[in-house]
Amino acid sequence: MQMIKFIASDLDGTILQNKAQHVDDTTMQVIRQLVDKDMLFAPASGRQRESLKKLFAPVADKLVYISENGALVSYKDTIINKMPIERSLAMDMIADIDSIENCEVLASGEHYAYIRPKSELFLNRMTKVVNYETRIVKSFDEIDEDIIKVSVCDISGIDNSQKHFHDMWGDKASVAVSGDLFLDLTAKGVNKGVGIKKIQEYFGLSADECMAFGDNYNDIEMLESVTHSYAMENAVDEIKRHAANVTQSVESVIRKLCN
Repeated sequence: MQMIKFIASDLDGTILQNKAQHVDDTTMQVIRQLVDKDMLFAPASGRQRESLKKLFAPVADKLVYISENGALVSYKDTIINKMPIERSLAMDMIADIDSIENCEVLASGEHYAYIRPKSELFLNRMTKVVNYETRIVKSFDEIDEDIIKVSVCDISGIDNSQKHFHDMWGDKASVAVSGDLFLDLTAKGVNKGVGIKKIQEYFGLSADECMAFGDNYNDIEMLESVTHSYAMENAVDEIKRHAANVTQSVESVIRKLCN
């Protein structure tokens, strides 16, 4: 295998198995070994950057971040790429989501996630379970930074409403289902693969020097942007078709790179 210099991995269903909300010690230890060898590692997720930093706290200052499905890419104090949603479009999305029963709005800026919770369940999930840097607003007009992503949380299950959001916004935005409850809307053209390409440009990396892991449809472009691509064994067959390899765990593959 050619010298690998950069590794990106999806989180939920990939590094985080069985709905875990923390990175296990073994995986964290291997990631620490990677960055100590001056390899670059990036969590690639629909989550916000600040939430990812908490998740990877022991190595947080050494990682590259592909957050908000690729709409925000950063390394240390440098924003490598940022693709916000045009403001009036974002506000229209928010109004649409807000009008639908069981659907909650999560509007993500570079620094904070903004919510106006209808239910205690949603409030608890955003502040305690996924541990976002959250601001509760009375009106989404209060948001005074770029809106990078607008998410739907359908408490009844996103399968109940995703067709509406695809039909309504699919021609104006990138639409990605994220787990059982969430659907993410980002600027047209945003995906994790674009994030990888921006990182490759920034660090002068070829696809042959890059590795990626994923398990879901929003990982396809990322898997296609690197030579050394791995779909998780628990992924659906279509995802596996977009990857060069299949693995049970991220940790077992990257451990070999450390030896």
